[in-house]
Amino acid sequence: RAITMRTEGFSGEEEESELVPSSLAPIVPILRAANAIEDENPRVAYLCRFTAFEKVHKMDPNSSGRGVRQFKTYLLHRLEKDEKETHRKLASTDAREIQRFYEQYCKKYLEGFQDRKPDEMGQYYQTASVLYDVLKTVSPPSGPDAKFDEYAEGVEKKKASFSHYNILPLNITSGPTQPVMEIPEIKAAVELLRWTQNLPMPRPDPTSVPQEIEGPVVNDLLDWLWQTFGFQKGNVENQKEHLILLLANMDMRGIDSARQGERQIHMIHRNTIDRLMKKVFQNYISWCRYLHLESNIKIPRDESTQQPELLYIGLYLLIWGEASNVRFMPECLCYIFHHMARDLYDIISDRREGFFEPPFQREGSDDAFLQLVIQPIYNVIYNEAVMGKHGTVSHSKWRNYDDLNEFFWSKKCFKQLGWPMNQASDFFTSPTKTNNNIKQRGHSISRRRMSKTNFVEVRTFLHLFRSFDRMWAFFILAFQAMVIIAWSPSGSLSAIFEPTVFRDVMTIFITAAFLNFLQATLEIVLNWKAWRSLVCSQMIRHVLKFVVAIGWLIILPVTYTSSIQNPTGLIKFFSNWIGNFQSQSIYNVAVALYMLPNIFSALFFIFLPIRRKLERSNAHIVRFLLWWTQPKLYVARGMYEDTCSLLKYTTFWILLLICKLAFSYYVEISPLVGPTKTIMFLGRGRYIWHEFFPYLQHNLGVVFTIWAPVVMVYFMDTQIWYAIFSTVCGGVNGAFSRLGERSEPLGC
Repeated sequence: RAITMRTEGFSGEEEESELVPSSLAPIVPILRAANAIEDENPRVAYLCRFTAFEKVHKMDPNSSGRGVRQFKTYLLHRLEKDEKETHRKLASTDAREIQRFYEQYCKKYLEGFQDRKPDEMGQYYQTASVLYDVLKTVSPPSGPDAKFDEYAEGVEKKKASFSHYNILPLNITSGPTQPVMEIPEIKAAVELLRWTQNLPMPRPDPTSVPQEIEGPVVNDLLDWLWQTFGFQKGNVENQKEHLILLLANMDMRGIDSARQGERQIHMIHRNTIDRLMKKVFQNYISWCRYLHLESNIKIPRDESTQQPELLYIGLYLLIWGEASNVRFMPECLCYIFHHMARDLYDIISDRREGFFEPPFQREGSDDAFLQLVIQPIYNVIYNEAVMGKHGTVSHSKWRNYDDLNEFFWSKKCFKQLGWPMNQASDFFTSPTKTNNNIKQRGHSISRRRMSKTNFVEVRTFLHLFRSFDRMWAFFILAFQAMVIIAWSPSGSLSAIFEPTVFRDVMTIFITAAFLNFLQATLEIVLNWKAWRSLVCSQMIRHVLKFVVAIGWLIILPVTYTSSIQNPTGLIKFFSNWIGNFQSQSIYNVAVALYMLPNIFSALFFIFLPIRRKLERSNAHIVRFLLWWTQPKLYVARGMYEDTCSLLKYTTFWILLLICKLAFSYYVEISPLVGPTKTIMFLGRGRYIWHEFFPYLQHNLGVVFTIWAPVVMVYFMDTQIWYAIFSTVCGGVNGAFSRLGERSEPLGC
């Protein structure tokens, strides 16, 4: 971190570590080594700080970083002071001084002390490594003697054994054993991962493997994955520890303590690995079923151990550990794992002798997977975030994680991206560039940025109807039916059994057809901006729904005209047109066909296990039947409450709606019918004040002013009834659950 600092009064490790800006983090080990040897040899500590100053100048020659100029000033003052005050103790030149001190330091601290603590030895090895780097810098152009190179090679080999760790000291091979490594499950998991027999070895990278070593260093299965797919070493160490702890914890919970004590040599149970695979690959298996893909988690037939299962688990954990922000796109990780699992199976099933060529390898690089797979996807995420300008731009202008992740919900991702991923795909098109043409194999390919799928609706108040269309349709149809019943001569609910009244009530299905047509129209109009991102089946679904809505809007009124005894005008024309169907039976048949999808939906709602089973099914006939009722989505499939909770929820709303409709009928609608009839049959009066609608027949303007507040209250009072019912039901449920009671401690 960079802070404002003064140039005097600072000395020691604590102060110097506070002074180093974050952009100069690589020089922190050098300063720590200088502080560690300050008391033994101040001159060598001065040389370490001088080397650090040179590196700082190379890293930021213009001192443009935050706090760099202040740090350089402080370090320069410190060097000027130390150059005058420090003296050589072992030789006449600085090069010979540090060479002799390096040799003494290695013999004094790194040889013959096997009982020291691992963290203490780790500091000594780190200091020795820094001293060798300084030695090479201070030495003449011919370089240091060969014996110092031998010292350095030994230090680097043993240094990894004393590296820092989180929970499990897996790389520490000397010194006292940590208690956590004595746990039987931990020991068994470590031994299981170190079983690398019969695995073909990847061809070593000559830039990263010393020449005297014939093959790559593979200590366990995750090291093998590291060498094969080019993961970062730090990620491998983290996920190695992660996998060991997962295996140990699941094995502890899955075995009885009595049975566990009987075994002298603990081994990870086979069922433990199976349960871990089921847990880790749950989303991947669901993704494969959704896309009708065959899983690439395949086990060779002649394999008798669970080595392949551990390799697949380790591969997925390594992908996840290196994915960075791509973790917020879980189906993208499934896509990556799907292809890498196929590469893994091809490697372990190939029994040819010799080395194989790793699928991911960059010369001189230890982050091939990061650069070749994760970095291109991360660049897309970054460019979209830049397009959003920290959230100030409308959500319809830039894609978020969900928009990018939905690309992997269809098989088109396999055609457009391929494997290795095609950088010329539309998925990688930058939103900030005006020209997205890319040259490939001598040809210029025009790329189009993929459309956004979320937050692209047209902003309008009509979303109130589109989002809650079933609620609005129910209230409108119920209001129409109650007005028809109240308008009947008797005005009682029993009037619905009268043929004339029942026939009039049946007109609610014509109103329902109109509302359905309105809903289908709004689906097309309000989602017009998202049509570029829709697949062909979704477009066909919207168009067919609109066409079917128009068809029912014509069929239901036409068939209803056949039930009218003395039709006139246009109704008479349609009645004569349908000819042979002079009774209302055809209208009843049309209503039954119209309601058939709703009847099936109600049955699936009641029998919840059937619905959950069907929605999770990938059978073509089932998907075709569900395709009409709801769009195909990857998330939220089969996510419903249990049957008991659903029955309680349904009972709650049925009782609420019964009370609401009864109140609306007897208090709001029925008392207004009589005065409305009287007003409509009165002659048009003359008013002194100005009339807004002077030419309306039957005083419809007055009728409108009377009914408008009632209709508004009818649609709004559901909130009042919900508040009443939720208070009563919540209070009763809380009382039986004894919420809020304070249990007294025993003995009081």
